[in-house]
Amino acid sequence: MKEKVLISTGGSGGHVIPAITIYDHLKESYDVIISTDSRGLKYLAKDDYRYILIDTPKLNSLILLPFILFKVLILAISSLKILKKKKISYLISTGGYMSLPLCLAAKILNIKIFLIEPNMVLGRANKFFLNFSKKLICYSINLKNCPKKYEKQKKISKPFIRKEYYEANLFKKEANLFTIMVIGGSQGAKIFDTLINETILSISKTCSINVIHQTSRENINNLKNFYKINNIESNVFSFDQNLNELMKQSDLCISRSGASSLAEMSLMNVPFIAIPLPSSKDNHQYENAKYYYDKNCCWIVDQKKFDKDKFEELLLKIAKKNEDYMSKKENLKKLNYQNTWNNVNQNLLEILNEN
Repeated sequence: MKEKVLISTGGSGGHVIPAITIYDHLKESYDVIISTDSRGLKYLAKDDYRYILIDTPKLNSLILLPFILFKVLILAISSLKILKKKKISYLISTGGYMSLPLCLAAKILNIKIFLIEPNMVLGRANKFFLNFSKKLICYSINLKNCPKKYEKQKKISKPFIRKEYYEANLFKKEANLFTIMVIGGSQGAKIFDTLINETILSISKTCSINVIHQTSRENINNLKNFYKINNIESNVFSFDQNLNELMKQSDLCISRSGASSLAEMSLMNVPFIAIPLPSSKDNHQYENAKYYYDKNCCWIVDQKKFDKDKFEELLLKIAKKNEDYMSKKENLKKLNYQNTWNNVNQNLLEILNEN
């Protein structure tokens, strides 16, 4: 009989995508279940994954803190029952407050806890549970904010990227229009919905380009009309689970700096301009981008100091596939040498099976 693994996740795609990827890595060797909250469900293909719903409240209100802690306690008791009933042997947490009840319950039951940190800065929830965990799986030995006493718990993995991205990476783009993919997120942001497309309009007068643009549902028609009026070939959408199919058509991505998004672009050998979210906790989006910047694989633009003229100049040089662009493309290829689904799978299984 296979040992049972529960993967705890929820909230943003940055937590859920590594979770479903780990599920796919482990499903042949273990009996796997995912725990998520309501927000995380939209990233989950419900027919493909066994899951349970645990809605942990956000710990962000001092006034409501007593009620929140009471609910977390109730959820922890419920988690105890779930872990015992399902005979879970391993709990894997992708971080965030969503995992709090399950991690507490797993500690009480002496279940092995493995923490996943996809960012280049150790998250606060993961830092809190380090003392409870067996291993911390991260993407870099230079993980920031990790106390030195836990160095031996760190295990390094290549990023957990969905299998379809490895398959899409075999695709060879035809040399036609220079295609720019703008990943503004399904919630949208002014810098992605206004400033960037105005810059794209300027360079379209010099270069023939195609644009793939993700935006908020409310802004889809505005952007579609903008590109149509200005005779720019485009594909505007809000949310697409097959983002890999669009990314493989791209020559350049302009994106926030979520760990999963950057790892996917890197694997697909698509150079990118990272615009880190200024308000990200512990400035982790900047650190995520800096990891690739230090390897000369991307450009970083500071949103607070955004200069439209300088950005236009940068984009124009990139669209002409200058030496800097080609160098970054080659460096991405080197970075992902031997990064295969099977190698990541084998490494993960070895980490779980270590004494």
